[in-house]
Amino acid sequence: MVITPDIDLLLSKVDSKYSLCIVAARRARQINDMVHGVRDQAMLSMAPSQLAALTSTKPLTLALEEIASDDISYERKSDSLK
Repeated sequence: MVITPDIDLLLSKVDSKYSLCIVAARRARQINDMVHGVRDQAMLSMAPSQLAALTSTKPLTLALEEIASDDISYERKSDSLK
C-alpha cells in the first residue's frame, strides 16, 4: 500500500511522528463530524450521487493532505508531562 502524501513530506511538517498522528487524528475527527452533520442535514435535498461524492474521500486522507499542503497548523502547548 502506498501512502499518499509521502510520509517524509508529512514528517517535515511536524516535530515528531507522534505529533503527526495526533494532529491528523484530531483533524480527521473534525472532518468526520462535519461530514456527518452536513450529510444528515442535506440528505433530504441531495441526490444519491451528490451524497456519495460528499463521503468519497476518507477523513484521515483529507487530514493528511491538509497537513502536507500547509492548510492546517498546530501549536505544541508544552514539552513536559506533569
